Amino acid sequence: MSPLPKNQESAAALLSKTVDSVPALDPRWLERAQTRLNQLTKPLGSLGRLEEIARRLVAIREEERPHCADKAIFTLAADHGVTEEGVSAYPKTVTQQMVLNFLSGGAAINVLCRHCGIDVVVVDIGVDGTFEDLDGLVRMKVAHGTRNMALGPAMREEEMYAALAAGISLASAAAEEGRTLIGTGEMGIGNTTAASAITAVLTGRPVAEVTGRGAGIDDAGLERKARVVEKALAANRPDPSRPLDVLRKVGGLEIAGLAGLILGASARRIPIVVDGFISTSAAAIACAIQPRVRDFLFAAHRSSEPGHDSLLEFIGHKPILDLEMRLGEGTGAALAMTLIEAAAKVLSEMATFSSASVSEAPA
Repeated sequence: MSPLPKNQESAAALLSKTVDSVPALDPRWLERAQTRLNQLTKPLGSLGRLEEIARRLVAIREEERPHCADKAIFTLAADHGVTEEGVSAYPKTVTQQMVLNFLSGGAAINVLCRHCGIDVVVVDIGVDGTFEDLDGLVRMKVAHGTRNMALGPAMREEEMYAALAAGISLASAAAEEGRTLIGTGEMGIGNTTAASAITAVLTGRPVAEVTGRGAGIDDAGLERKARVVEKALAANRPDPSRPLDVLRKVGGLEIAGLAGLILGASARRIPIVVDGFISTSAAAIACAIQPRVRDFLFAAHRSSEPGHDSLLEFIGHKPILDLEMRLGEGTGAALAMTLIEAAAKVLSEMATFSSASVSEAPA
């Protein structure tokens, strides 16, 4: 893995270079994909959204028959100072405990990734705790969690840039390892509060409309959580026209890391499968920084968190699945990645009318 920048200036330069490197998709590749899809032994358009996915994969990879077999989900873990405000049903210590659960293979993301043939990459980018030497843990800790955003900015500028650079480094390593499809995942008690704040700022929707129950708070907890988000926005006044200002003031270290991962993967022409509410808040930040990122994203599923629809509209994507999930970790991304790989295989492995000696429909 590439060494991380040593200071804020070099991290900011890496971010700028990455943002400028995100390419625009060439529509000719979409046309080439459509030509092949029309030659396959099926009625025109009969595979619906699988054909849309296949077209986009071709344009992203600039390959007539892209492969998506080398899949990985990056699950970034970090803590949030805003948990001091009582916004979660679980104590902050659960973040560290769940990282250990990921590493031992016992979490939902592990089960689904084993089922789907996906590698899980677990990253400590900001857990408020110390881990012993553990096999499989990627250590990129920027800080021991964020500050309480209800009282002031969640991150210092150098912390935000370091987390963005960490995500870009993960994307570079993924490209060097030959990853052909990556997904986003996260773990962090309190992170739906940060995602709700980001959503309210970027979309302009009322806080109460985009704030949900997260890991399962009751009605009183939900009202308190919305008040805390309002307090954070009043204390910080994040500027929606400046996505880095939004990220620094009301974001999280794992959200910043995922935004960097998304930007870095886009620059490397690796398609990215965005999981649920928190992951989509990171994707929204990335899209606000560089709108061309939208073309490299696939929205895995529709979360039952109320703010997710607003974020999906913001990034301009329709979810592949709608299973009423709200777990995070990358679980929705794991399931959607199987369908994306299926779309690639349809394009690559189906016979054409000519090769199978099947008659086409009359023109």
